[in-house]
Amino acid sequence: MAGSKAQQSDDLRIYRGIHYRSGIPLELTCAGGRIVHVRELHTGDAALDRLPLIAPGLVDLQVNGYGGADLNEEGLQPERFAYMVEQLWSLGVTGFLPTIITNSPETITNLLQQLSRILELSEANIAHTVVGIHLEGPFISPEDGPRGAHDPRWVCTPDLPLLDAWQEQSCGRLRIVTFSPEWDDAHSLIAWCNRHGVIASIGHTAASGEQIRSAAAAGARMSTHLGNGAHPVLPRHPNYLWEQLACDALTACVIADGFHLSEPVMKVFYRAKAGNLILVSDAVALAGMPPGLYQAAVGGEVVLSPEGRLCLAADERLLAGSALPLIQGVERMAAMNLCPWQEAWDMASVKPAEMLGIPAKAQLAPGGPADFLLLRVEGSVMTVHQTVKQGHIVYDREKITS
Repeated sequence: MAGSKAQQSDDLRIYRGIHYRSGIPLELTCAGGRIVHVRELHTGDAALDRLPLIAPGLVDLQVNGYGGADLNEEGLQPERFAYMVEQLWSLGVTGFLPTIITNSPETITNLLQQLSRILELSEANIAHTVVGIHLEGPFISPEDGPRGAHDPRWVCTPDLPLLDAWQEQSCGRLRIVTFSPEWDDAHSLIAWCNRHGVIASIGHTAASGEQIRSAAAAGARMSTHLGNGAHPVLPRHPNYLWEQLACDALTACVIADGFHLSEPVMKVFYRAKAGNLILVSDAVALAGMPPGLYQAAVGGEVVLSPEGRLCLAADERLLAGSALPLIQGVERMAAMNLCPWQEAWDMASVKPAEMLGIPAKAQLAPGGPADFLLLRVEGSVMTVHQTVKQGHIVYDREKITS
C-alpha cells in the first residue's frame, strides 16, 4: 500500500497518510513515542491520492475481555493478555481500560494484583496500551434490572478504605469508578475520585433525579453505558435516563453495536448530548470468537450469532454482554447516517482520550502521542491497514494477509 511503510532511522519513523478530517496529505515524523514534526505534502500528485487515511487511535473505556481472554477471571496469563491486546490493535484500538466488575473484595484485589503483574511483565507497547483501569461496581444499585448481571452478593455501599486499597493494588491505575448515587455515601465516593484524579461515572443506577443532579454538582462526570443496566419498564417521567440525558455535566457513554440500543434511541441520545457522547464496546471475553454455543462465567449457556449478538440460550430476548469491537460501533453510527463518520470516529478516539486527560487535541500534531492508524473507509466499512503505537507499527494487515 503506497506510503504506508514507515521509514526509520534508529527511533525516527516517518508515516504518510491523508488526514481523516481535512483530507490533506501529511507526513508525520515520530520519535520517542511522540509526533515531532508534521509536514503537508503537495496535492495533485496521483501517488498521494492513493495514500491511506490517517486517524487517531481508538480509545475504549470499557473492555471486560476479548478473544477468549477474560479480565475478570483469576489465572489469566501474560501470553493470553498479550494476544488480546494484539487483537485490539488489529481493530484500531491504541488505548483501553480493562474493566473489573462487581465481585468479592478479595477477588477484586486479586484481579487488580494480577493485572499489575501482567503489565509489569509485558513489553512496552502492550503495557502502554492500558491507559487505566475501569472499576464497574461494586457500589451500584442492588435492584434487579439496574444491577444487570452483577452478582447481588457483592453489591455494597461505597467504602473508601477499600478504594484506597484497590488503588494501591492497581499501582494507581484506577481511572474510572462506576457507581450509583442512590447510596447515602455517594458524595464521599465522588470526593475520593476527585482527589485521586479518577472519573466518577453514574451507572447501574436506580437513583432519583435529585440524587443524579446532586452527584453531578459534586463532580460526577460521566454515565456508564447509558440506556443499559436499567429497569425493563420505567415511568414516562421523571426517570434516571431522562435525568442523565438532560444533565450537561455528564458525558454519556453508549454501546453502539446495534443490539444494546435501538436506532431511534441512539438518535435521541446523540441529539440530546450534543457533542457530549462517547462510544464504548463493553466487550466481554467471547467478543471476537466464532459464532456458536458457549458456557459463560456470567449467564451460563449463551449463544453468539454470526452478526455478533450475544444472548442467553434459554431466552434469546436477553443479551449476555457485548461481543463486537469498538470500530464496529463507529461503523454502526456511520451506517445510521446520524453524523459524518469522522465525527463518530472522534466519539471513539478523541472524546474518550480527552476524558482521560490524554492530549487528544494534539493528536496528529507536533507533540501529540504517536498513536494512530492508517485505514481505508468505504461507505460505512472501515478497514485498519496499520496500527501505530508510540511510533511503532504494532499491526500490519499486509503482513497478516500476505
